[in-house]
Amino acid sequence: MSIDGRHDIEGLQRIGAIVAEARDAMGARVAPGVTTAELDAIGREILDRQGARSAPQLAYGFPGTTCISVNDDIAHGIPSSQRVLREGDVVNIDVSAELDGYWADTGASFPVGAVSVQSAQLLKATRQALQDAMEQATAGAPMHNIGRAVERRAKRCGFRVVRNLCGHGVGRYIHEDPQVPNTFEPRNRMLLQEGWVITIEPFLTTRATTAVTAPDGWTLRTPDGSRGAQFEHTMIITRDRPIVVT
Repeated sequence: MSIDGRHDIEGLQRIGAIVAEARDAMGARVAPGVTTAELDAIGREILDRQGARSAPQLAYGFPGTTCISVNDDIAHGIPSSQRVLREGDVVNIDVSAELDGYWADTGASFPVGAVSVQSAQLLKATRQALQDAMEQATAGAPMHNIGRAVERRAKRCGFRVVRNLCGHGVGRYIHEDPQVPNTFEPRNRMLLQEGWVITIEPFLTTRATTAVTAPDGWTLRTPDGSRGAQFEHTMIITRDRPIVVT
C-alpha cells in the first residue's frame, strides 16, 4: 500500500506495535526445553488480547498463529508441541497480523542457550544486513540498493543469501507488490516511492542460496541442512529514514 495521510500511519503503527510486542515476548521465552507450540501460544494470547488477527491464518489458513522455524527450517515453520528447542538451536519467530484493515509483518531470530560461534556470527550478520538495507530505503533510491546492501553484508561475513525469499509490500494485505529482493538485480530499475509500505527481510544461511518446501507443504528449509536466520521490519518509505512500525 501507499499511505494516504496520518490516519494510515497511525493504523500501521498500532498493528506494528502489536506484532512487535508478540515477537519480543515470544523471543524472551526462547530456551532449551520450550516447544514451538508454547511460543505460539504466547503470540496468540497477545494478538487475541489486542483484537488483532493472525495474518497467515487469515490469508492462507496456516495451521499456527505465528511462523516458528528452527535451524535449517528457515521460514513458515508450523508450531508444534513435538518440536522442542535444544541448546545450540537457532529459532526464527515471524509474527504478522491484521487490525482494522491494516497489516504488519515482523521477524527475528534467536539463539537457544549457548550457540556455536558460527551461529552467533550468522545472527549478528543477518541483523546487520537488515540495518544496512534499511539505510538504503529512501524515496527515489533504486530498489536494487536494498539487495546490494544485503549481499555485501553476507559476503563480508562469510554467509550466503537465500535468493528465492524476499521482502514485499504490505499494509492492506500480508503480501503485496512490490517484491523487495535480497540480492542485487541491476536490471531492476524500480525506484522506491514516498509513502510505500514494505518489509525488508534478509535471509542468510551458512551455505544454501535457495529454500525448498518441506513435505508438510508449508515449511521452507535449506536443501542441504545448513542453518539460516531472518530479521524483518515493516516500514514506510520517506524522503529520509523509513518510519519503522514494528
